[in-house]
Amino acid sequence: MATSAVARETVFALRRQIAKIEGTLPERLQAPAGAPVDAPRNPTADVTPQDPTADVPPKNLTIVRRGLAVAPPDAFLRTGAEGLDTSLGGGLPKAALSEIHGAATRDAGAVAGFALSLVSLILKQGPRLPVLWIGTAEIFREAGFPYARGLHRLFGIEPEQLLFSEAPRLLDALWTAEEAARMTALAAVFLEIRGSPQRLDLTATRRLHARAQSAGRPVFLLRQAGEPEPTAAPVRLVLSAAPSAPRQTIAGPLAGSIGRPAFTVSIGKSRTALPGQFTLEWNPDERSFEERRERRQEQAANPVAVVSASRRGKDPAPASGAVLAFAAVGSPAAGDQPSPGERAAHRRPRRAG
Repeated sequence: MATSAVARETVFALRRQIAKIEGTLPERLQAPAGAPVDAPRNPTADVTPQDPTADVPPKNLTIVRRGLAVAPPDAFLRTGAEGLDTSLGGGLPKAALSEIHGAATRDAGAVAGFALSLVSLILKQGPRLPVLWIGTAEIFREAGFPYARGLHRLFGIEPEQLLFSEAPRLLDALWTAEEAARMTALAAVFLEIRGSPQRLDLTATRRLHARAQSAGRPVFLLRQAGEPEPTAAPVRLVLSAAPSAPRQTIAGPLAGSIGRPAFTVSIGKSRTALPGQFTLEWNPDERSFEERRERRQEQAANPVAVVSASRRGKDPAPASGAVLAFAAVGSPAAGDQPSPGERAAHRRPRRAG
């Protein structure tokens, strides 16, 4: 009986160790007060019954279940959007690797804008330390760099607080990210990668996740135009641009205006949340996200896109015929009307010979 118990405890200890290596159980989060926690015992020690009246010392442990995460309030970065934060169990984990995925290269601007919004939230809550943005020469050539004046106006980020590191190869970018992730002098580390390179595998992402846990700082992996491959990141968000709503005034929405930047955020992967999709608007004045609920209700009521009618008439214009770059030989120019004689000649049948 004792041998069977020792074998069972050994298997459980090995499973916990494998789960910690794979990042299945985030660390540094405490269990709720009063919850009994069984500490792993030495398999070679004698199995003795535990006294139920003995005081159990507090253990650093996280209880992660589907739709439930027991953690301290300061362990997550809250976005301000109640629906997204609730679905994620409190927000994005601070001491962890988080993945922000863009399906195509044209979504690079939306992904970068969302990442800069997260930088603004991080600097708003904690000390205003610099942020390091790492990328390869290919991604900076395709997606470009953020605009300095826009950083200050929309996100409250000073240009000297955002540091860029351009690496010639992906291997150099990964090495720079691993070394920077252990530094406590940085508020956060961003690694932007394009495509699905072979070196960006589970081993590389596990290193980044472990460094983020050790330093207690977030590391964000920005994926542009890549396949959703397995990574060690506990959370993966899929980003795309959303249509901006009109500006709100005292008299109501201002027609023809462009409102706040909007993002379509989908939970592609999470250990504590179910998949979901949200439309978030960035408030540059409050430095927080706001969930757009009216558009979601409107789309549910009218799932089919509506095309507005022509402004010059009640009915839409008929479909045009063949469009030529140059007028056909012998045909009247565009906008010219044939004379009455020409109209009658066109009506008569043409004689042969």
